[in-house]
Amino acid sequence: MPIIKEFTIRLEDRPGTLGKLCQTLAEQDINILAFQQFPHEKGKGSARLVVDNPDKTRATLDRQRHDYTETEVAKVMLANRPGELARVASRLGDQGININYGYSGAEPGANASFLILGVADAAKVVKLLEQAAAAGATT
Repeated sequence: MPIIKEFTIRLEDRPGTLGKLCQTLAEQDINILAFQQFPHEKGKGSARLVVDNPDKTRATLDRQRHDYTETEVAKVMLANRPGELARVASRLGDQGININYGYSGAEPGANASFLILGVADAAKVVKLLEQAAAAGATT
């Protein structure tokens, strides 16, 4: 369960904007592993991306003069069975950790998904869930 980089990119909220961004990344051989999009104010929105190559992504966004931020988030692997998200969310809630946002993605060629958790302290979340896994608890 690593701590990984997430890019939040501000975009105009109009047809084709997301496609153009994703095409630019694809042309640089950057794979988007997880994605979330949300509106802000009228005419503006953001896309959160987890990618396979953060350094190349940063360079590409800089060259394209995109308005973006980078954040550390917790990446949690989930088994594909009922109750997995409930177990992770409950474990964090029991420790007083608030999940600010979350979304999922998948590793290339894998038969499992992962959860991206936006939390105040990603390192604390990763450590807590790794300790639970080491103790034999389901995470």
